[in-house]
Amino acid sequence: MGKTHDELTPELVDWLKGQHLFFVATAPLDGDGLANCSPKGIDTFRVLGPREVAYLDLTGSGIETVAHLRENGRIVLMFCAFSGAPKIVRLHGRGDVHQAGSASFKQFAVHFPGHPGARAVIRICLSRISTSCGFAVPLFEYTGERDTLLRSAEKKGPAGLRAYQREKNARSLDGLPGLDGP
Repeated sequence: MGKTHDELTPELVDWLKGQHLFFVATAPLDGDGLANCSPKGIDTFRVLGPREVAYLDLTGSGIETVAHLRENGRIVLMFCAFSGAPKIVRLHGRGDVHQAGSASFKQFAVHFPGHPGARAVIRICLSRISTSCGFAVPLFEYTGERDTLLRSAEKKGPAGLRAYQREKNARSLDGLPGLDGP
């Protein structure tokens, strides 16, 4: 059965730390705009406090989450148990973007490994923390992380990453502003 929590309990924090995959969902204010759901992994999630979390946003081919957060701040993270007892955790809140190179990025980046291609830290102040059963979530065996994104960022190098971000991360699919002049 579903349950809401006032804050992230030590048990929930331990469970969240044990998950290798989570999903991030956002949407623009325009009802005709494209909602977005993105999978995240590679040791990029951190609990900062009982009602505050963050994740390291790595360079990818889109910029939907950043654009939506800059427009309206709404975000939900969803974690599913793919092994062990069934469970789903949803973390709803308001997110803000701390772009690489900024003082605030440096403040939050200390919580994460120095992954190549890091373009922002997304910090979320939680307004709703809920758990549900996850009885229909299939069982999967974790066999390791993919390093393709990290290798791609290393291969591009700093100048290549900036050029890629200028081309692919300046605007969302709906034309909303993405990264600030990478």
